[in-house]
Amino acid sequence: MFDIGFSELVVIGLVALIVIGPERLPRVARTAGHLLGRLQRYVSDVKADINREIQLEELKKLQEEVERNARSMEQSVSERMNEIEASLNKSIAPGSATEMAGVPPPLTFGETDKPKT
Repeated sequence: MFDIGFSELVVIGLVALIVIGPERLPRVARTAGHLLGRLQRYVSDVKADINREIQLEELKKLQEEVERNARSMEQSVSERMNEIEASLNKSIAPGSATEMAGVPPPLTFGETDKPKT
């Protein structure tokens, strides 16, 4: 975290021993250690929260892209289905291929299909 070498730590320890005194130095060092530990945990929690938010943002972007692609695919399929339906309706319209092909019209009620003898 801090780029402090061993010689710098020795100097800090000697200054602390002179300023704080030998009686209170262990208690102050313990308190400083606890505070430093809390600070490190807090920083790691903040980093984890930031990483979670970044992942959520990426997932939201991915979800939007998938939805956009799905809508595009649905629209293209719908357009193709409309084209096919129009083509089929055009070929089934009255006066189309069935009459031209010489297919007899269907029998109606009262008509028989018996051969005449």
